[in-house]
Amino acid sequence: MQTTKLSKESILPLTCSRSGTCCFGKAVMLNPWELYRFSKEKNVSQRVFRDLYTDFGGIRLTFNGKPDKKGQNACSQYIDNHGCSVHQGRPLACRLYPLGRQIQFEKAHYIFEGPQFPCLTDCAEVLDLPKMSVGNYLKGQGAAPFEKAQDAYLDVMQNIADIAFELLLDSGLSASGDTKTLTLWREMGNELPELLAERIGADWIDSLMIPEITDVIDNPVDFAKKHSDLLLLKAQEEFGNLQTLNEVHKAAVLLMGVALHLSRGLGADTKGIAELWVETAKSNGAKE
Repeated sequence: MQTTKLSKESILPLTCSRSGTCCFGKAVMLNPWELYRFSKEKNVSQRVFRDLYTDFGGIRLTFNGKPDKKGQNACSQYIDNHGCSVHQGRPLACRLYPLGRQIQFEKAHYIFEGPQFPCLTDCAEVLDLPKMSVGNYLKGQGAAPFEKAQDAYLDVMQNIADIAFELLLDSGLSASGDTKTLTLWREMGNELPELLAERIGADWIDSLMIPEITDVIDNPVDFAKKHSDLLLLKAQEEFGNLQTLNEVHKAAVLLMGVALHLSRGLGADTKGIAELWVETAKSNGAKE
């Protein structure tokens, strides 16, 4: 599909009319900070919001509301004739829409897909509204802290994966001729999110998506750092004294599964990331 890359100086053919048409039939992925912000806006616990309004352990917002004329279900947070019930807590995907965001060489790019700009079909009225730059659009949407959260959680994802690499490459597992670990890493990259969530198990899913952070933390980078510390501590407590190579194998698979599940919540190319990590491990002597 054709993709158009934009800069913050690019001019958009719209000012959002907030008609609500984009609140139907979407796949809105969530990272732990976004789930936390949703729960604060809803005035419920993270667990309650996760269990009531998300799929696959918290990485995707549930769309099970009243369908539109096209038969597309509304977001679970959408109220007919009102709009988003938690607008101030909405995630980055909603704030960026109809744009996507790519990170290349540590630089963010904004994109849209298709031959013409999205929104113009279902929200033709935007053509009569003032145009604005991408930068001003994002500022008006309050996207900045949510972009910081997204970038911080990419680092958390890599931190978790790094432990899986250490278990495979530095424990003697790879040197033993093990081939099962990389086979499963690749398999998990292609696995349906509900199956990967089941493989990881409820305990690690809870630690990943609803961390026990009791402090009120409004800075997303601080939140992600605190969360990362909790995850690394959990990994150390559970896997710091493994006795057999089979135990090491299971730990390396589980932690890579956690990293890949988080990648999907970040809207990343989970299959592509799994392929990259498998090839990286092979380049360091692991076998498949």
